[in-house]
Amino acid sequence: MTTRFSIAEKLDRLFQRIRPAGQGEYSHSAVAEAIREQQGISISHTYIWQLRTGRRDNPTIQHLTALATFFGVPVAYFLDDEQARKIDSELELLVALRDTGVTEIALRAADLSPGSRETISNMILKVWELENGMKQAD
Repeated sequence: MTTRFSIAEKLDRLFQRIRPAGQGEYSHSAVAEAIREQQGISISHTYIWQLRTGRRDNPTIQHLTALATFFGVPVAYFLDDEQARKIDSELELLVALRDTGVTEIALRAADLSPGSRETISNMILKVWELENGMKQAD
């Protein structure tokens, strides 16, 4: 049997995984304010907290869409558990990349010339080959 996830669980995972660079998770107030300013949707920080904690569990599609837009996921994340699982897997990868500094390396490399990016790519490949060769030899 497939596990079903509540809106509260899904919203909590978004708060935990999607955050400003180098900071902790967004506050409920910051999310509500951003949704009001950027999307023109009326939503309170208390309501977001109630949804996240499961005290409210039947939001309007407008509020789900606004939350999904803020966190950069499709609204299907809240409506379809299979989509939620897929997106959660992708978010886990992004969290791992963020936590290991890979995104910082990629962002810095984006400003380099194509030749310099190729050189860095070759260096990374050589380091990978050395480390994987050492692991296989162990």
